[in-house]
Amino acid sequence: MSPAVVSVLAYIPSPDRGVWMLGPIPIRAYALCIIAGIVVAVLWGERRFVARGGQQGTVTDIAVFAVPFGLVGGRLYHVMTDWYTYFGPGGDPLGALRIWEGGLGIWGAIALGAVGAWIGCRRRGVPLAFFADAVAPGIVAAQAIGRLGNWFNQELYGAPTTLPWGLEIYERVNPVTGLRDDLGGVAVSHVPTVVVHPTFLYELVWNLAIAALVVWADRRFRLGHGRAFAVYVAGYTAGRFWIEQMRTDHATRVFGDIRINVVVAAVVFAAAVLYIALVRKPREVLEGPAAAPVEQPVPDGAAAEAEPPDEKDEGPDADGQDTGSQKKDPAEAGDRTT
Repeated sequence: MSPAVVSVLAYIPSPDRGVWMLGPIPIRAYALCIIAGIVVAVLWGERRFVARGGQQGTVTDIAVFAVPFGLVGGRLYHVMTDWYTYFGPGGDPLGALRIWEGGLGIWGAIALGAVGAWIGCRRRGVPLAFFADAVAPGIVAAQAIGRLGNWFNQELYGAPTTLPWGLEIYERVNPVTGLRDDLGGVAVSHVPTVVVHPTFLYELVWNLAIAALVVWADRRFRLGHGRAFAVYVAGYTAGRFWIEQMRTDHATRVFGDIRINVVVAAVVFAAAVLYIALVRKPREVLEGPAAAPVEQPVPDGAAAEAEPPDEKDEGPDADGQDTGSQKKDPAEAGDRTT
C-alpha cells in the first residue's frame, strides 16, 4: 500500500451531523459537550474543595452563580469581538442570542464567571482564591470536553494539511430545504471537501495536559492563594497563543493582521506568570461556615465515664467467681454484719 493511501486512511473523519431531532426537539452535540464539561468541573472541583478542608456541597452552591454568569460572559465576549457578524451590514442581530450555534469566548466566561463565583463565595464565606484553586483543573478539563462540540460543528480548524491526523470536512445541507447548513445540516457524503489541521483537537490535548500540570504542581508545592488557578491560566494561554495562530476561521484582527485572541492570550499569560512570581504565601486554611467540621478527640477517661460498666451478671471472673452475684447493696451488707 502506498504512503499516500496510508495517509488518507489515517485522516480523522468529522461527524456527519451535529444535531439530532427528537421529535420536534433538536438535540445539539455542542450543548451536550458544554453541559458534560460543567458537570465534570463541578464534581472534580467539589472533590478537591473537600480535600482542602471545605464542606461538601459548597462548590455546587457556588456554581449556581458562577455557571450562568460564565455562559453570559462567554457569549458577550464572542459577540463583542465579532460584532459586525451580528450588527454590521447584512448581519443577523438575533443570531447573537443563538448560543446553541456555538460562539463562547473563554476570556469572557472566566471574567464574568469569576463575578458569579465571588457572589457565591461571599454567601458561603469562602475566599475566592481558595475556591479558584480548588476548581482550576476541573475548569480546564471542562474546556477540553467543550472542544468536542467544535468537532461536531465542523468549526475552529486550521489550514489544509496532508498530515495523517488531518481532519476531514464534509459538505452539509439542510435535509428539508437542501440548502447548505454547516451547523445544523447533514453531510451529503463522506468524501471530504478539504482536509485541515484539527486545531480544536490540539487545544483539547493541551488542556488535558494543563489539568495534569495543575494537579502535579498543587501537590508538589502546596499552592494556595490563587496560585494553582494562575498555573492553569498561564498554561492555557501559552497553548492558546500558538494554536490560535493556526486557525483560519474568521476573527477580529488588531495591530494590522494579528488575531485579537493572540493578543489577549499574551497579556493574560504575562499577568498570570507575574502573579505566580509575586505571591509566595503558604496554602491557606479554610475557616468559617464553609470549613468541614473537625471531630474533637475524646479523652480515655471521658469515654469510660460515658459508658459505665453494666451491673448485670457479667459471668465468672478470672478466679471463677460470679462477679454479677457479688454486687450487693451496701445497706444489705451492713445488715448481715450487725
